[in-house]
Amino acid sequence: MTQASVVGPDGGETIRLGPAQIRILEDGSTTGHRIGIGEITLAPHAEGPPQHRHAQHDEGFYVVSGTVHFTVGETTHVAPAGTLAMIPPGAPHTFANHGDEPAVMLNTFTPDLYVQYFRDLRDMIAGGREPTPEATVQVMSRYATVPATEYA
Repeated sequence: MTQASVVGPDGGETIRLGPAQIRILEDGSTTGHRIGIGEITLAPHAEGPPQHRHAQHDEGFYVVSGTVHFTVGETTHVAPAGTLAMIPPGAPHTFANHGDEPAVMLNTFTPDLYVQYFRDLRDMIAGGREPTPEATVQVMSRYATVPATEYA
């Protein structure tokens, strides 16, 4: 692939998942699937997904605005704008926005394996299924991801 991808501020694929909006900026098609990039906007006072572990990809979060609380294992890190959190395969993690303003994060997946997870969640909800923690975990399992309690 030698063609560049330029995604403007109104571009990308937007996926709404309850209190979160994910804007897919790079789905791996330009990068030979080496990296996927999304922008996550999390509503005030919102929780992220159930704590989980990825087996096959690294995940990065750069806080663009707001403050995000990252829980990695039993440790919670308060991450204001300008903070980078890198989560290697196997590390249990989740995040939340406890603030009064939306929080925005740039999210990376190396390789791009997890981009399709967001699309699958969107399709599940559009099909009438509630995004319960159990349903979310079921979708996660398609992408080498399990609840934090399933393996150490």
